[in-house]
Amino acid sequence: MIKQPTPLIDFTNLTYHYVRTNVNYVSYYKDGLWDEGQLQAEDSLRINILSTTFHYGQQAFEGMKAYRTKEGKIQLFRPYENAVRFQKSCQRIMMPPVSVEQFMDAVIRVVEQNSEFVPPYETQATLYIRPYMIGVGPNLVLAPSKEYIFGVVVMPVGLFFKSGLTPADFLVSEFDRAAPHGTGAVKIGGNYAASMYPNYIAKSQGFTDCIYLDPATHTRIDEGGAANFFAIRKDGVFVSPKSSSILPSITKLSLLDIAKNYLHLEVLETEIYIEDLTLFDEAATCGTAAIITPIGSLTHHDTVYHFGTKGQVGHVTKRLYEVLTGIQFGDITPPHNWILSIE
Repeated sequence: MIKQPTPLIDFTNLTYHYVRTNVNYVSYYKDGLWDEGQLQAEDSLRINILSTTFHYGQQAFEGMKAYRTKEGKIQLFRPYENAVRFQKSCQRIMMPPVSVEQFMDAVIRVVEQNSEFVPPYETQATLYIRPYMIGVGPNLVLAPSKEYIFGVVVMPVGLFFKSGLTPADFLVSEFDRAAPHGTGAVKIGGNYAASMYPNYIAKSQGFTDCIYLDPATHTRIDEGGAANFFAIRKDGVFVSPKSSSILPSITKLSLLDIAKNYLHLEVLETEIYIEDLTLFDEAATCGTAAIITPIGSLTHHDTVYHFGTKGQVGHVTKRLYEVLTGIQFGDITPPHNWILSIE
């Protein structure tokens, strides 16, 4: 039975700060095999000090959410996409990927056992789900570890930006998030560590976050520090960058489908040159955590590109947000296989 949210939790003031839940999932890989995995109440791990996750960054993760519908049911949004992307991330840095079946079983078990932490529908808050894998065991040599931990931890979260769909000011970073032909297309910690200092610089100058240009030529939009980029051209076309150095966002993948099949827009994945931003009426970043963050302005050296009416989210961006969240919370009929209900 799915437990309803407990009144002991204040779901109205959730942030992204840690909230301890009932259980998490842990599975160990040793001697070439994954064990069956188990749920544990302990929220810490004991691992060797020479684990490759510490010294060589051998680790990957995913970001997902569980949503409470108006009827009180719990559902996951496109979880199989996360499972497949997680496999690709693990393979890229020489970790043994778990099967889609084990990934899904772990996620479902943890959500079920923490179901009272899935916030009520009316709060529009969610249960964040963090699957991860790390290299463990004594290993000083620069080589893949022989032991690994796969785990899943969850916690209730509110809106990433409390202001909601309010246009934000972004700075084009002078730094690169990922290298050409590097690891930008997989979800590993090193990519995010590389974005911390540029993010700090942007915020210290009064910006919400930064946007990265392609690492090879620094002439094209790539993505944000933790989110993909998209823009709406003045002729109504939905455009998103195509690059081998950006993470294939499941949120962006979904928005491409929504723009085409729900809003009946033309959609393009192509290069977006920084000098061509005057062709666009709207711009935004998108990802699991923040969903959609409208961009009010984008500063590149001495040039400031403005989008839409100051302080107002663009019409298309707003509609994309409404349809996406409507699907996630069960208010709009989803495409086939987008939603998995937790019974």
